[in-house]
Amino acid sequence: MNILLIDDDIELTDLMRRFLGHEGFSVDTAAEGASGLERMRSEVFDLAVIDVMMPGKNGMDVLRELRAFSRLPVIMLTARGEEMDRIIGLELGADDYIAKPCNPRELAARIRAVLRRSEAGSPEGAKAEDSHQVQHIASFEWHPQSRRIMENGSELVLTSSEYNILSVLLSHAGEVVEKNALTEQALGKRHGPFDRTLDVHIGRIRKKLAPLDNGEARIKTVRSVGWLLALD
Repeated sequence: MNILLIDDDIELTDLMRRFLGHEGFSVDTAAEGASGLERMRSEVFDLAVIDVMMPGKNGMDVLRELRAFSRLPVIMLTARGEEMDRIIGLELGADDYIAKPCNPRELAARIRAVLRRSEAGSPEGAKAEDSHQVQHIASFEWHPQSRRIMENGSELVLTSSEYNILSVLLSHAGEVVEKNALTEQALGKRHGPFDRTLDVHIGRIRKKLAPLDNGEARIKTVRSVGWLLALD
């Protein structure tokens, strides 16, 4: 697996590169946001780890521009305690975040978790699907093998985490999915009492879905319980 680590802390990136190399990853580094973005435009990576605080083009700028042309899985490195950085990163399409200074083993575990969620690959690399594998649910057409979801005939542009969340909601359409279950099934981790990751991801998904005929959002919040994907 090819990982791109974008961080201006040369000492840290060298440490992470060597550790992740021993864990079986192929790691390239970029010390600036602009150069990292150019590499993601021209080269093929399986995941990027991007530091938020960099001079010039910072991590948020890089993520914002990246999401205009790529669904590459991204883990953001944020300053410890900077909740707003984490929320903004998720709103821009990050798949996960980890606070600095971080334990290299934890970073490796997060990378593996995100890659597992996206390992089915992109539509371009998927094999042709038989018609019985495509599921039609309300206005959605769900292609699990190629990880595509269509709504009203148009493909939704989703990050890996957004796809996982929506696919779980689709598999339980019309039913309430509890927060803990959705976090574990879609994101591969436990839901913490102050964790807003799901809320941010679902807010992004809502903006990408057409409303119901009555104008209400298709994904409904069931307070203190979880979320429900409403049928037509």
